[in-house]
Amino acid sequence: MNFNVTNQIRFFGISIVALTFTFLLNNFLNFWADWPGVNTFFANIEWFGFKKLQNPLEGPSLVQAWIQLLSYILVIFLSFSYVSSTSNKKLIQDSVTLSSLTAYIIRASFWIVLLVGLVDMVLSFLRVEDYLIPLFGQDLGMALGRPNFRGTYVHFPVMLISLIIAYFTRTLGFLWLAVLVVVAEFQIVLARFIFSYEQTFMGDLVRFWYGSLFLFASSYALIHEGHVRVDVLYTKFSKRAKAWSNSLGCLLLGVPICWTVLLRGMWCKQCIINAPLTNFETSMSGYGMYVKYLMAGFLAIYALTMLIQFISYFLGNASVLQEEIQVSDLQSTDSIKTIVE
Repeated sequence: MNFNVTNQIRFFGISIVALTFTFLLNNFLNFWADWPGVNTFFANIEWFGFKKLQNPLEGPSLVQAWIQLLSYILVIFLSFSYVSSTSNKKLIQDSVTLSSLTAYIIRASFWIVLLVGLVDMVLSFLRVEDYLIPLFGQDLGMALGRPNFRGTYVHFPVMLISLIIAYFTRTLGFLWLAVLVVVAEFQIVLARFIFSYEQTFMGDLVRFWYGSLFLFASSYALIHEGHVRVDVLYTKFSKRAKAWSNSLGCLLLGVPICWTVLLRGMWCKQCIINAPLTNFETSMSGYGMYVKYLMAGFLAIYALTMLIQFISYFLGNASVLQEEIQVSDLQSTDSIKTIVE
């Protein structure tokens, strides 16, 4: 095993991504599966200033808390094992892998908002016009009018289909999503001023697609150097100075912001991301779309994809500092593919 500086950097970056996914998994176990959580475990043994629990953990709850704690230790060990077993890998190779992961998550998110938006719009229209019960029967028609049922048995299967579609497609489709936002807005104008017909779900669809377009495209733009730089000093830097600036910017500014969004939004059940998701929150109007809870999830997707891409960008610039590649190669997709292959 050659645990040199390159592999230490790889271990650091991969560990951050792995710990992020572990946090999201434990968040699901905490608030959807009612597991106790690591913070409850620390309170149980009075570590790190947590107040002692009135009802100590015991039995299955204690086992679950141990599993959650050990999961964080396990992913660090697995990250170390991965880096050790692939010690000849270059930083740029891991950078490309993480960028590919980011691109997949964004593709899947695009298909989710597209398909869920269309399906839920149709169901909302049928509900507004009282067609649900005639078409689906009394029981299923009434159930489709409940947010938790529609989310669990309609949205989630559509999301699974979207994940499969995203695996086999390579286009992100943001251009098409932007066009669909325009089409959705146009049909509101058309229906309102020509047919005098307007329903809440029509505006909800525009907001649903527009919100996803803005948040999901952010990490996509980061992949392709599409964000605007304030190049007051940066343009005068040497190539190594630019790599240092990018690396430190990712670690000191980018990653902390992403973790702040995740921690503030998902630390407790009443936090701004968890609360809408766990309650299948809908709009105040009784006849809108049932996708408002997913819009809270957009923030988590935004933070996750941006964090992964910041780590990818950090590894790519670290490869410049380690003299694996040149800055010009880092900015060229074709050059990176040639180096990786």
